[in-house]
Amino acid sequence: MLKALSATFVVILGALAAVAYFALFIVHQNEQAIVLEFGKPVRIISDAGLYWKIPVVQTVDYFDKRILDLDTSEQEVTASDQKRIKVDAFARYRIVDPLLFYQSVRDERNASTRLRPVVESSLRRVLGSATFTDLVRDRREALMKRIAAQVNEEGKEFGLEVVDVRIKRADLPDQNQKNVFDRMRAERQREAAEFRAEGTGAANRIRANADREVTVIKAEAQREAEQTRGEGDAERNRIFADAYSKDPDFFAFYRSMQAYEQGFRPAGTPGPANEKSGETRMLISPDTDFFRYFSSPQGSVRTPGAAPAKQ
Repeated sequence: MLKALSATFVVILGALAAVAYFALFIVHQNEQAIVLEFGKPVRIISDAGLYWKIPVVQTVDYFDKRILDLDTSEQEVTASDQKRIKVDAFARYRIVDPLLFYQSVRDERNASTRLRPVVESSLRRVLGSATFTDLVRDRREALMKRIAAQVNEEGKEFGLEVVDVRIKRADLPDQNQKNVFDRMRAERQREAAEFRAEGTGAANRIRANADREVTVIKAEAQREAEQTRGEGDAERNRIFADAYSKDPDFFAFYRSMQAYEQGFRPAGTPGPANEKSGETRMLISPDTDFFRYFSSPQGSVRTPGAAPAKQ
């Protein structure tokens, strides 16, 4: 009897566990669910927790609450300035109406298939009305917001909300890139040539100013040197004049001694600075005024036939 009761209890417990397993389900924090009864939605669950359903009769479809990614294929867009641009973009969206999402696209794979052409079409529309400069520099953020707004308008029928649309890469086609690079290189070369020309002009001006200053400095130095030399010559002449006025005989004697020294210097004897030494050859009468101090210590000139002076 006890064995039969135990077996019955185990069977009942197993049946209850099976019913609980097939009747209860869990919705996680990052999920939302729709309870379907023979394929017809009967209940929408947005909060996490433990819920029940009628086994076999009812089923549950789960949808992600998190933000989902959608990558678009790379495509070429012609901007308003007739430049062709290769664009690679992506979108982020989330499911805000699970019932409409289930009724329109069923699952995320179909949602990506339906939403991708919408994003690509909006990209071509918006970027086709902007210039290349707007896209890469000036108005990129505003253009992305316009694309997201247009995709949101068309994505409402799928129960989706597009959070953001971003361009991963926007490049010119290969041939256009080469042309743009060549133009940029030519522009940089032109700027470099201008800088070199400006530098050469500045160098020439500095060099000319330096040459002019050198010329002026040399001229002033030459003028001062000539002035100093003139003053020195004048002072020398003044001293000679004073010396001559004080003792003309001594001055004449001194000058004659200097002349003898210069005139009779032997070969190889060093002389004053800037003067060359050499042999002295003279063909001159001994009765000339040049040799007057040889004839008389007083410097008197001997006349022909006169007796020599007594010492």
